[in-house]
Amino acid sequence: MPSLEDKLKAAGNIAEMMQNAQTGRYAFPIPSEFSHWIEEQRSWRESAALMDQSYHMTDLYVKGPDAIRLLSDLGVNSFKNFGRNKAKQLVCCSYDGFVIGDAIVFGLADEEVNVVGRPVLANWLQFHAETGGYDVTCERDQRSLDDPDKPRKTYRFEIQGPRALDILNEVNQGGPLTTKFFNMGEITIAGCRARTLCHGMGGEQGLELWGPVEDGPKVKAALLEAGRRYNLRQIGARAYASAAAESGWVPSPLPAIYTGEAMRPYREWLAGNSFEAVSTLGGSFQSSNVEDYYLTPWDLDYGRVVKFDHEFIGRAALEKMAEGPHRKKVTLVWNAEDVAQIYAGLMDADGLAPKYMEMPAAHYAAHPYDSVLSADRQVGVSITPAYSSNERAWISLAIVNEESAQIGKELRVVWGEPNGGSAKPTVERHRQVEVRAQVQPWPIHAASRKGYRSQV
Repeated sequence: MPSLEDKLKAAGNIAEMMQNAQTGRYAFPIPSEFSHWIEEQRSWRESAALMDQSYHMTDLYVKGPDAIRLLSDLGVNSFKNFGRNKAKQLVCCSYDGFVIGDAIVFGLADEEVNVVGRPVLANWLQFHAETGGYDVTCERDQRSLDDPDKPRKTYRFEIQGPRALDILNEVNQGGPLTTKFFNMGEITIAGCRARTLCHGMGGEQGLELWGPVEDGPKVKAALLEAGRRYNLRQIGARAYASAAAESGWVPSPLPAIYTGEAMRPYREWLAGNSFEAVSTLGGSFQSSNVEDYYLTPWDLDYGRVVKFDHEFIGRAALEKMAEGPHRKKVTLVWNAEDVAQIYAGLMDADGLAPKYMEMPAAHYAAHPYDSVLSADRQVGVSITPAYSSNERAWISLAIVNEESAQIGKELRVVWGEPNGGSAKPTVERHRQVEVRAQVQPWPIHAASRKGYRSQV
């Protein structure tokens, strides 16, 4: 099979290849709704939500004496004292210091970890495990979209919201729950033992739990039964796709792998049908240079986790970047009148209508990038536009220069692609419009900013 490198050479212009790729957004292969997506959104803020994360992420199990050394050699963050029942957000960069991706790494044992996320970091770690002389073995549990006929190894549920711990304590048949942020523990539900991690997708309190896939139906049934009195709702794909905008996590940075001679062996290892080879770029920010889409750790607020206490890929480049200047991540709250005009424009009798904003998540590419303007100057990019029924507003995450990151400042988002739109099948013919947007902190919910990392 041709490699990613072969595909890029044949395409000529990498950015244009991805802008017109024939795949769509990142998919969540669960029912679109269990009730109504508005009520599902409200549940993680007002009561409790059950998010089934069993299908859309890739799991890479790495086992052996060099498992932690592999993570340390690739991760910008430190892995000192990492081991069993420890968890961490792993962030990896290219040799030039730009983000390849992030994932959650779970310390299953002192010499065994599970890396969970989009396929990007599973691919990057597996490449180095196989080619770097590490004393490890890798077991890959593909996301369901890549291997639909093979059952997953584990189920993975997230219980989240102000009543989440009430539900979990009620069903727990074991010892006290571990609720310190990013610590792992155990729980027993309906006679089934599972492991837990304290963190959440929507910025609210709760636990992620997982166990053997055959236990999944019994565990879910017990959670739903106990959750009735707490108004627990299952979260469908529509609401789930909007959660990142509320929590302040950018799920879709373009992996910084498509250029650079040092990355060539990796591109030659990656298949021409890999996630990186078929992913789409979308939005009003259009450049013929794919490197213009690369992001730094500081762009994503990961500068705080970069630790120069170990050698890792990209360290020299990041040391040069460290002093700045750096762009900042913010939330943008879109102007209600301008958004209303977009929907009104769908009924214009003449000319092209604006790009349709699908509710609640208006992502139509795996990597959405919209231009952010101040006056007539581009000052950043907007990512993950979504409607939040909790905020009664359209919001997005944005990466903007420091001058434009002042709370309350009004910027403008260019919505829609230029020249009537690209050749992506998820893009209808449309016209661009500008939307006023006010800079606010992330996560957008004040209580989440104060309490998310300090739950007990």
